[in-house]
Formats: sequence, structure tokens, C-alpha cells
Amino acid sequence: MDTANITSKALSLPAQQRAELAAQLLSSLDALTETEIEALWLQEAANRALQIDRGFSKLISAEEVRLQANALLK
Repeated sequence: MDTANITSKALSLPAQQRAELAAQLLSSLDALTETEIEALWLQEAANRALQIDRGFSKLISAEEVRLQANALLK
């Protein structure tokens, strides 16, 4: 069974069952090994780099982020 099929079936569940499933799935991530976690982070970094390369993500300088954060704090 592929993830699209599983997702479709999960989303058709009543809200309470979806919440229980979500909690179980999230707690299953706590059992990952360091190697598994590292592999997931490397995949996330690769996905983010691809998004940047394709122009789907906007890069913001650290200085701009600092200015925006300071403006929000005032």
C-alpha cells in the first residue's frame, strides 16, 4: 500500500480517530535511531536545497531577519 492510499484512508477517518492516529505516528518518531534521524535531516536539507535551486523558496539574509524580528518585538 502506498502513502497516498494510506493518507487518503486516514483522512476519511472521523476526527477522533485521526487524532489518535496522528498521536501514534508522532510518538513513533521518538523511537528513531540517531542514524535514522540523521538520514531524515539530510533528506530535508536536500529537499530545501532543491526548492531553493528551483526558485520556490525565497532566501532572506540574516540581517533582514534580524530587522524584521526587532520590528515585531517593538
